[in-house]
Amino acid sequence: MRFKDVFSIIGPSMIGPSSSHTAGAARIGLAARRLLGVMPEVARVSFYGSFAATYQGHGTDTAIAGGLLGFHTDDPNLPDAIELAEEAGMDLTFREGKGLFPHPNTVRLELEGAGGRRLSLLGTSIGGGNVEIVEVNGFSVKFGCSCPALLVRHRDQPGVIAALTAALQGAGLNIGGLSLSRMERQGEALAVVELDGEAQQELLHLIRQLPNVLGTDYVNINGEEEEPHELSDVEGAE
Repeated sequence: MRFKDVFSIIGPSMIGPSSSHTAGAARIGLAARRLLGVMPEVARVSFYGSFAATYQGHGTDTAIAGGLLGFHTDDPNLPDAIELAEEAGMDLTFREGKGLFPHPNTVRLELEGAGGRRLSLLGTSIGGGNVEIVEVNGFSVKFGCSCPALLVRHRDQPGVIAALTAALQGAGLNIGGLSLSRMERQGEALAVVELDGEAQQELLHLIRQLPNVLGTDYVNINGEEEEPHELSDVEGAE
């Protein structure tokens, strides 16, 4: 097994009984909150596998609610997250989902926020508080949340990725990982770029202006919460 760092073994600073079922779940919720850009007004949460069997006993539901409120894994308010979410006006429901997924700790979030914002996200907690996001708005993806990630929705046309990487190079950002997903050939596609540094708003604005780019989303759960995204970025509309 490849060694990463000591925190991959002992887990993160956290409140809760389990790094997988609590800390990982909080991080998935926080990633969804950051991608949506606002606190959800409606959150439909479906648990699968081990998550479905134990989410109440391990506090996975509470952890998800905390992440959606913007709490980190060590936030002292995390144990009261469900009550706090309800007090904040969030329509929050949990259920056991049907079907099988490759990883037992899987959760799907269907979120709605102010101004018609919508987000569908599928995430897995892979151990030690580490997570992977494996689906965003119907696109198959795979990225962790240990570093900033830039999601660029675009038309599946030649030159888009070259222009994107040139923009990142111009900003002095190194690419740690790059994956592509598309619904159909020459249709809509999604590029996910994991970055070694933070992307500034000026860069995100520049990328949105590139030919055939339809919108961007940016998630960095280790940094400060960004301003809300443009509505077109989260709705999937041109």
